[in-house]
Amino acid sequence: MKLKVFIAAAAMLASQSFAIIGLGAHYAPNFGTKLSAMERTSIYDLQGVGSVDFSREAVSGTMHGLGFKLWVDLLPIIDIEATVNLQFASYDATLYIPSIDANGDKSYVEQPIELDLAGTPFGKATPKYVAMNGDLSITYPITWLPIIRPYIGGGLTYYMNSFVLDKPFMTKFMSATGSALLDVLNTNDPAAVAQMDPAVAEQKAKELSDALTELVKDEGLTTSIGGHALLGVRARLLIIAIYANFKYYFGGDTSKDVDAGKMALELGAGFTL
Repeated sequence: MKLKVFIAAAAMLASQSFAIIGLGAHYAPNFGTKLSAMERTSIYDLQGVGSVDFSREAVSGTMHGLGFKLWVDLLPIIDIEATVNLQFASYDATLYIPSIDANGDKSYVEQPIELDLAGTPFGKATPKYVAMNGDLSITYPITWLPIIRPYIGGGLTYYMNSFVLDKPFMTKFMSATGSALLDVLNTNDPAAVAQMDPAVAEQKAKELSDALTELVKDEGLTTSIGGHALLGVRARLLIIAIYANFKYYFGGDTSKDVDAGKMALELGAGFTL
């Protein structure tokens, strides 16, 4: 008799972890992403004066991020999850603008690149590598445990990745805008060369950074399709659910300078019905 009562109680508790639909938000770090460094390199030649140079620092480690999840418990056998994650990493990049003062002494102005990412949480900030993905997962739940619901599964992933500032892009940028913005530095105008002091070069460097922001806005995202495998657990109490997922990703394309991390966590909470 006591055994029957125990089984009935366990079944009732297990049923409490079952939800027709749920919606949650989560912290979503990605592990192991690497962006290679770029040594200082020439991207635009100012004849007789020097060259505009560019460098980029490396990124390695955890990309922090956030995401949202919708899950539907259709059948006792399988569940379905739809997830959107966004992760990002900052990297330092620098323009080196040549200058000559009135005495003919040469030097370089180092201008850290900042992009005005208006309409995003970043605002004006150092360049960002942004990785976004949409996951559609089919999971197999273990339903006989009370309160908690472990599951395994996998599915399709739609990848969206931003490009990173590299030599080809910066060379294209300078070829399109450098002659106009750095006009005052052109050796074809001796009077202008005499005015090419560090203050002028610094102002021109800022103008270059602002123009770069506009060109970056025109760049699209790299999109591709791959997949993922996942291991997770979800717990429910009344209408509140908490969940944790570990995902391993495969496939998809990124920038040639980026070695994308294949592992991610999702730690979140939400509401269920």
